[in-house]
Amino acid sequence: MKTDPYVALRAYFEQRAPLPDAEFAVLRQLFRPRTLRRHEVLHAAGEVARHGAFVARGCLRSFVVDAQGKEHILQFAPEQWWIADQHSLTHHAPALFAIDAVEESEVLLYDALFYHQKGLPTVRDSELSLTMLTNRIYAMQQRLVLLLSAPAKVRYLDFIQTYPTLAQRLPLRLIASYLGITPESLSRVRHELAHERPGA
Repeated sequence: MKTDPYVALRAYFEQRAPLPDAEFAVLRQLFRPRTLRRHEVLHAAGEVARHGAFVARGCLRSFVVDAQGKEHILQFAPEQWWIADQHSLTHHAPALFAIDAVEESEVLLYDALFYHQKGLPTVRDSELSLTMLTNRIYAMQQRLVLLLSAPAKVRYLDFIQTYPTLAQRLPLRLIASYLGITPESLSRVRHELAHERPGA
């Protein structure tokens, strides 16, 4: 089912502050709509990232592949999430990770100018950029702590809290890759939780 990605974008911003029509008209010019097929790559690791994406429908992921060919998922980006290799995008450096579509997805692409020329009032622009950056740093720090120190069950519960719509949408192997465990371990965790609290 088609989604108007600009409606989703406006809803995202208006959850945070009212957005007058004139300001949104300026903002939307910095995005380009695109439909990504399942498994379609936005950019590969080692390429210079040309775009980041705001997800209106579907789900993207960022991931790396190790020397043994094993995938390690860094982030999922379902509806109303942002995803980018920000360093590659803003510094024209080779991307550290790849981004592709887990599901057929409707996205709004933006380039490096988005971070500097949104055309919104300076105060709001600064506050929004700082909030997005702070939230991203905190999420990555929390994820790192969980991967290093938390048992599999705690990691899975955090995944459910972070991505409440994805537990039933994604294959076990992708969730397990994100959690840093095997699909078999994930199946055991889900089995245990199902007996502890129905619907987990």
